[in-house]
Amino acid sequence: MLTLDAPAHAPERASAEVPGPVAGACREMAELTGRSLAALGRPERVTVAALGVRDAIADPGDRPADPAVPVWLYGRHAVLGPLPGRDEPPCPLCLERRWQLSRYESLRDAVERGAGTGAAGRPPWVTPFAADAVAAALAGWLAEDRPRPGVLLVDLAELTVRRYPLVPDPECPRCGGLGPDSADAAAIELRPAPVHRPGASRVRPLDDYDLPVAAYANPVCGVLGRSLVYDVSSTSTSATIGCFTERSGAGLVETFWGGHADSYRDSARIGVLEGLERYAGARPRARTTAVTGSLEQLRERGHTVLDPAVCGLYSEEFHRTYPKAQPFRADLEIPWVWGHSLRDDGPVLVPEILTYYQSGSLYRRFVQESSNGCASGGSVEEAVYFGLLEVIERDAFLLAWYGRARLPEIDPRTSTSPATVQMVDRLEMYGYEARFFDTRISFPVPVITGVAERFDGGPGRMCFGAGAGLDAESALASAMCEIATDSVNLPGRFAYDETRLRAMAADYRKVVQLHDHPMLYGVPEMGAHAEFLLGAPGAPRPPAHSMADRFGDGSVPQPTGDVREDLTACLEAVTAAGFDVIAVDQTVAEQRRMGLHTLSVLVPGLIPIDFGWSRQRARHMPRMFTALREAGLKDTDLTPGTLNPAPHPFP
Repeated sequence: MLTLDAPAHAPERASAEVPGPVAGACREMAELTGRSLAALGRPERVTVAALGVRDAIADPGDRPADPAVPVWLYGRHAVLGPLPGRDEPPCPLCLERRWQLSRYESLRDAVERGAGTGAAGRPPWVTPFAADAVAAALAGWLAEDRPRPGVLLVDLAELTVRRYPLVPDPECPRCGGLGPDSADAAAIELRPAPVHRPGASRVRPLDDYDLPVAAYANPVCGVLGRSLVYDVSSTSTSATIGCFTERSGAGLVETFWGGHADSYRDSARIGVLEGLERYAGARPRARTTAVTGSLEQLRERGHTVLDPAVCGLYSEEFHRTYPKAQPFRADLEIPWVWGHSLRDDGPVLVPEILTYYQSGSLYRRFVQESSNGCASGGSVEEAVYFGLLEVIERDAFLLAWYGRARLPEIDPRTSTSPATVQMVDRLEMYGYEARFFDTRISFPVPVITGVAERFDGGPGRMCFGAGAGLDAESALASAMCEIATDSVNLPGRFAYDETRLRAMAADYRKVVQLHDHPMLYGVPEMGAHAEFLLGAPGAPRPPAHSMADRFGDGSVPQPTGDVREDLTACLEAVTAAGFDVIAVDQTVAEQRRMGLHTLSVLVPGLIPIDFGWSRQRARHMPRMFTALREAGLKDTDLTPGTLNPAPHPFP
């Protein structure tokens, strides 16, 4: 059966009544706060409600707009706002939803899937003194000439007050609203996109975006989680990291994001951009999925449809090992989203789980995709360009790794970037040699693999990274940034987790998640699997090539100063080899407000990256066995027995 309205596969949720002691405490706090406000000359009506006693996501309630000032209680905290009387969102339900989504797993599961929460007794923080503190904070806020939007957090134990921005929730059923997905909404027209300065690859500089970090990472209503951690232990880059949880079927999945630049300010802003990109790609938040059906049904109706088999499926062995995992069939009814073929300039239906990687129940996904090919930019053209580069980069890396291709080495000290050369010297101070390899396989697009290798071959042996782009110097810098951030911390992480990592090295089936792949190569003995690329320790090396020799000889297109033209050059290279390029617009309202775009780019037939040894589609796809021979890097096609027997080390 083909339907136009996709069913909502929401998990079971428990409704929770507000416990009597909590309800009574809320009424008392409202009365006390109202009296205190009146005494301060601010006779405002206040409503007080408890957080954490109902599922605001599944049950938004039907309360009409209330002109009273909302106050929310949870434990020792009172959350004040948002203020009423504004014509625009966010509304109080936005706060409830944002607050709930940023809670810890135990509370979320209790509210969303368990038996609800209970009260151990009357909340002890409801006192006249606490009400005076809340009233004083409210009075000061209301007295501002133009009260800033957001919420106030009052700690009733310590009597501290903090202000946090509140980002409107576009999925809020009261003040938001999503339109249906459609072929027309998915259409893409590439327009001129000049870079913001000569030599740049972006249409806008980082500082041009309105990125209040506190709005996206704060303990009350952070869109991307409760906090942003500054890695002050890093000795190479000023790294930051954050995390938000996403409901995926019955479970909650952690999604990490972060930035690594030369300053914590830039790393925080880059991290928020990456976090929003992953937030947009986790599940459909921009439009409501409107098509459900099978591949057979959609083709019978004349739709152009992406067959997921072309993108790679898991092996029969995987499904025997994990019988609950749903294998793909042509008659399997699944949700689809609209994308746009940049080769054919027309609409195409894409399986939702190939572009939204946390969509639906875990067992309903016939593959577990990642954020590969998802990219953000200041224009559609920029987002598609960087998404396509990422797909090309991962394809090339996996072909080289599993195919054990010998790649030309690049001397990083021939870079024209002083920052790159300085980072090479910095890594040497910490015992690592930064090595780089020209990883172009099928396309004339610079792809550079970076490896930080310990001089002494000890614990924390090596880590890998990669970069891609028409500007080879930028690709080199991207690869350098990845290995510089990870390598200096790898010995410590290995020491902390040595027992588990050595167990993975002895049994690759224990490699099950993303972080296991790079961490595995902290085990010194795993270096043997990279000798095809790096050579044996102490063995003579072929001479390294200069950047100018490899990329300045006319073998690659040069950046033009217009991202559309650079994208066109990459598109022509990929489509000339027989591949389609499909883009799905994932941009969420939070990004659109600041002029950002996020798109997921798929190139059916290129090698997809998977995490977990049992999920390696790469090792079963036709391209894995033929691409290196077609590129002149092997004399014959590969066979399953000639593939690298070790999991890839991509971070």
